[in-house]
Amino acid sequence: MSNFSAKIIVDAKNKTKAIFDSINTDNEFYPENPTNTKMQLNKKIEITVDSDHLPHLRANLNSTLRLIQGSYNTISSVDQ
Repeated sequence: MSNFSAKIIVDAKNKTKAIFDSINTDNEFYPENPTNTKMQLNKKIEITVDSDHLPHLRANLNSTLRLIQGSYNTISSVDQ
């Protein structure tokens, strides 16, 4: 069992699935990730991150949140 964990829930309305597809690809192709990161899509994106080391958890959360923001901004710029 990990010492540290965090859960992020993202609801971006009609952009949620596109954001999930974008960020989940990065998660699937990063086998050396020092955290245990799980993503799932229901009506919202649910991201759970577990780690034995707080700096790894923080770094993963920062990266994930930046990817979400970047995906949202990119999709919004094309949507207009």
